[in-house]
Amino acid sequence: MKKLLLILLVFGFISASAQDTLQFGNWVMMGKVSLNFSQSSFTNWSAGGENSITSIGRYNMSLNYQKGKHNFTNWLDLALGYSVIGKADPMKTDDKIEYIPGYAYQFSKNWYFSVMGKFSSQFAKGYDYGVDSSTFISKFMAPGYFDIGPGIKYKPNDWFMLNFSPATAALLVVSDQRLADLGSFGVDPAVLDTAGNIVQHADKSKFMLGAKFIATLSKEIVKNITVGTKLELFSDYLDTPQNIDVNWQVLVGLKVNNWLSVDLSTELLYNDDVMITDKNGNTGPRTQFKEMFMLSVGYAF
Repeated sequence: MKKLLLILLVFGFISASAQDTLQFGNWVMMGKVSLNFSQSSFTNWSAGGENSITSIGRYNMSLNYQKGKHNFTNWLDLALGYSVIGKADPMKTDDKIEYIPGYAYQFSKNWYFSVMGKFSSQFAKGYDYGVDSSTFISKFMAPGYFDIGPGIKYKPNDWFMLNFSPATAALLVVSDQRLADLGSFGVDPAVLDTAGNIVQHADKSKFMLGAKFIATLSKEIVKNITVGTKLELFSDYLDTPQNIDVNWQVLVGLKVNNWLSVDLSTELLYNDDVMITDKNGNTGPRTQFKEMFMLSVGYAF
């Protein structure tokens, strides 16, 4: 685990002082690799405290193709971070793999026929550190999400986009049998006998068919302050379509100079198939929320 933390530190400090857009023919590429970092240290501090270090490596990339009425888009968002407090083992603070490819054909001003897909998962095993730091509750492809669907896209400018896919096929994968048997992330759990023994193992995947809406915005609202947000909504026709899955991400970036910025990111999730046990022992669907405020050192291209 400490090797992973070291990799993040080295990865984040790849340095350059220029910012540019790379273009190859009809392809345009933009990206950013960064290290978000916080640290505290105490020596003979009478009020008490623990030394700590937190680092999160991020990589964001867009690769787009435009020729005539044809447009291909690729968005990639990667993150992995750990925190070390005192002499305790590293604890994961962020972990994300998200890839969104798309094709669009322009049939009118600002309007396109589209096909969009998505893959999302995580790199490393995750733990509920408040309960048990030895038994993982997630890992790569547990869960993993895939979806694809045709639709209509509205894009009036370079910083705003709406896409609606009325027939999106989606697949949830929970590759670990133990987690699948527990019914984690929305798959049907294993069948148990009266003594609690497994009679039939759970399927490690779940197929869904529904409507998906996605909206993105990324704009410099005032000089050196950029706001980016992405909202995804999904309704599964095959299972309680009235319950809408929500994924809303927001990133506010304050650019200090070409290599230093201050970032505030939030992510709100809701999925009524994902059961969460609260501090009082009650289990059910919950609104999930994550917020991070960190100094970012990085290189944009």
